[in-house]
Amino acid sequence: MLGKLARWLIILGYDAAYGGEKGRSDASLQEQAKREGRIFLTRDTRIPRVAGLRMLLVRPTRFEDQLRYVLKALELKPDRKKLFTRCSYCNESLASVPRDEALAQVPPLVQELQTEFWRCGACKRMYWGGTHTQRTIEKLDRWGI
Repeated sequence: MLGKLARWLIILGYDAAYGGEKGRSDASLQEQAKREGRIFLTRDTRIPRVAGLRMLLVRPTRFEDQLRYVLKALELKPDRKKLFTRCSYCNESLASVPRDEALAQVPPLVQELQTEFWRCGACKRMYWGGTHTQRTIEKLDRWGI
């Protein structure tokens, strides 16, 4: 229920995990969060408290409001230098890739861009700066983040 929120926290550079796989019980997700020292975010008011697990009930329904709410409630101060430093699919840190090595792994139009490249060490996805990164920054500016 908060997958989009988790993905945007990752885009902002935070270590955020999303446990939305089908068939996982709330209890198993809570246990994983507790084991990993995470804060459990939920919109479900019926999920019971677990000793030793910090939980945050996310009441806003609009995504932008959810993001602002979580940042304020957890006293997170987004740092623009950390934007796009984690894989938005698996949450691992990205590593810089030399341009000559990256060019063989990206689409032809991307090869023409004058940009830096990064790769996820876990899932091997490639990342680069482009119009999508600028649009993301513009959204964050509009949202006051």
